[in-house]
Amino acid sequence: MPDLAQLNALPAADATGLLLGCCAAPGWARRVVAGRPYHTLGELLAAADEAWASRAPGDLAAAMAGHPRIGERGVSGRPRQEQAGIGSDAQVLAALRAANEAYEARFGHVFLICASGRGPASILAELNQRMANDPDTELKVAAAEIGKINAIRLRALVAP
Repeated sequence: MPDLAQLNALPAADATGLLLGCCAAPGWARRVVAGRPYHTLGELLAAADEAWASRAPGDLAAAMAGHPRIGERGVSGRPRQEQAGIGSDAQVLAALRAANEAYEARFGHVFLICASGRGPASILAELNQRMANDPDTELKVAAAEIGKINAIRLRALVAP
């Protein structure tokens, strides 16, 4: 993983590729890369937040498509670490699977939550609470959760 200076020095295509590993939204990644150089992690995070807030049409759908279902087995890499608090209890996983299916049937996309540091009960409670949202509100909530995930992933990407 590069540090901030290395991220700044990468060719644009390589830096974009790294950022797409944090968030699968191409427009977001290009806007963050275009803002280089970043002198501090804070500058990078602020630019990433601004790029996400001003995302292009299609970036939200692309970002959602890049996220596995919460609690899905067989997930590897960064999502697996982020979902570590879910555990492997068969009942919990079955409850998450059923809740995910209901959510996807209602909203047409994967349930997104910043799962780092959260346990299964908290995630299920949030999922159930968000089922009451109207679709527009839920898209805004999901987008905010992606912003949180992006920040965590960017910190890990450029950690010294």
